[in-house]
Amino acid sequence: MCKDKKSDQELVSAFLKGNEETLQELILRHERKVYTSIYLLVKDRALTDDIFQETFIKVINTLRGGHYNEEGKFISWVLRIAHNLVIDHFRGQKRMPMVRDTEEYSVFDSLHLPDGNAEDRIMAEQVRNQVRRLIDELPFEQREVVIMRHFADMSFKEIAACTNVSINTALGRMRYALINLRKLVEEKQLVLVS
Repeated sequence: MCKDKKSDQELVSAFLKGNEETLQELILRHERKVYTSIYLLVKDRALTDDIFQETFIKVINTLRGGHYNEEGKFISWVLRIAHNLVIDHFRGQKRMPMVRDTEEYSVFDSLHLPDGNAEDRIMAEQVRNQVRRLIDELPFEQREVVIMRHFADMSFKEIAACTNVSINTALGRMRYALINLRKLVEEKQLVLVS
């Protein structure tokens, strides 16, 4: 256990003073959260790798250019850069990402099935599939907040910073997502209790 663990701000400061190793420490400290938040939006490992790399190139260039503003948390700033790069990618493609499973990964793999009999597991899997389809039907901004909150385990403050909106806007998007999900459940007459 390292008793001298430095804060992100201390590592950024050391990097700006020429200590290149501190950047590697920052990347290692936050790579999983940044990578996961990108992947949950793009659903493609190769594209995630590209955007992840592009994110940290932009981080390095901004730091070296002296344009980093220490108003908020370092990780929130990095997540906002990553989010903006994802949006730029999909704007260039003239489409927005959908929450879709791939053979490699499902955001719903993070949900734990109950330890029960086979019937319970089948019922829980059916609920997961129904919820997945419902989330796909949400508008992008609402879908994005649901994914970031429940599958990337981000706080509303982090979501707000990442999506470049106020906390109230992020909370509002979640509220509307839940309202829309309830409406979809009613319209489709689904029973989501396992």
